Amino acid sequence: MKIVKNPPREKWKALLQRPYQDHTALYQTVQAILEQVKKDGDSAIKELTQKFDGVLLDGLQVTEEEIASAITLVPQVLKEAIQQAKNNIEKFHEAQWQQPKIIETMPGVQCWRKNVGVEKVGLYIPGGTAPLFSTILMLGVPAVLAGCKEISLCSPCNKNGTLHPAILYAANLVGIHKIFKTGGAQAIAAMAFGTETIPAVYKIFGPGNQYVTAAKQMVQMQGVAIDMPAGPSEVCVLADDTANPVYIAADLLSQAEHGADSQVILICTSETVVAQTMKEVELQLLALPRKNIAQKALDNSTAIIVSNLLEGIDLVNEYAAEHLIICCQYADSVAEQITAAGSVFIGNYSTESAGDYASGTNHTLPTNAFARAYSGVSIDSFIKKITFQKLSQEGLRNISETVIAMAEAEGLQAHANAVKVRMAE
Repeated sequence: MKIVKNPPREKWKALLQRPYQDHTALYQTVQAILEQVKKDGDSAIKELTQKFDGVLLDGLQVTEEEIASAITLVPQVLKEAIQQAKNNIEKFHEAQWQQPKIIETMPGVQCWRKNVGVEKVGLYIPGGTAPLFSTILMLGVPAVLAGCKEISLCSPCNKNGTLHPAILYAANLVGIHKIFKTGGAQAIAAMAFGTETIPAVYKIFGPGNQYVTAAKQMVQMQGVAIDMPAGPSEVCVLADDTANPVYIAADLLSQAEHGADSQVILICTSETVVAQTMKEVELQLLALPRKNIAQKALDNSTAIIVSNLLEGIDLVNEYAAEHLIICCQYADSVAEQITAAGSVFIGNYSTESAGDYASGTNHTLPTNAFARAYSGVSIDSFIKKITFQKLSQEGLRNISETVIAMAEAEGLQAHANAVKVRMAE
């Protein structure tokens, strides 16, 4: 990691840049995949799966027998962990549900808003270097709570043509049974356009590599909704001289191991803490199985020393991290001043790993500074909010002069007439 001391504000934007890649060739590749799947359906999925994953599939959908067999392979301790995480995620997301509340804006005029689940949703679950079965809980639990009628799940298979047992266990636990063995951009294309086997959906959720991200962005331009713009994972740690360098190093590395294009940022008021953290990072890195991946991410990362905590808070808000960990003496007070972050972890014991798996909050979050304007996935992500209004004759009479005056002022006489003909009765 680079170390930068007291950078002037005019340098902040350049300093906080995410790793840049020229995606021209990427988009051309993804566009070709989208067109192939749209044209050839299942045969295209099988061909692309053989090309990219090295396996020729007889069928794309996971059978009930495969699910039942996979469940027996999951160790009991992992089953209990997944169940506990599901319970916490369910409890947190269930509390987000809002019952309709009828508001009488004036006598005889009633308005309300009702939550309706998106009927058909598709969940993408990465399964390459790390099978993210935890993401099934993060997406499947709110989808079920929202009342989505059709939930499809796509995840890349291994060389044996099977999915990781924990992925199938988690999906079964949540109640998802339409599971398909396909990953990458072709999976997004299948859910967007539909194939003979994989149904088209109205909205696609889930993280993925650069090909998946590009595919989601491109199908969105063709009328399919997506959860949010997302890219490589990132974490920012805001610390002062009370922070524990061992904890900070562990948190930085936990995010760095996601991928070579991930980024971690440390913003700290203490040069001593930064120096000690850098030593800890080097020490802990050596013991990680994914140390080569983590090292590449660290090469894209920076530790920034600031003169005071207020400046650090401004810098944090400017970065708008996917994950923000606050390791400061008055962490609760600092957290109140955060205006841009996907998810905030307050205090020395609030490791980002807890939110990634089991505390209850959702780990599908905006990256690449989109936290300035986007929220993470919640039950709201899976519902439409439809407004209703009901006017009695008295209610229309009470509001009629207002509507007529405004419609005529805009030159929309038919709008005005729709009120006048009713008032003529």
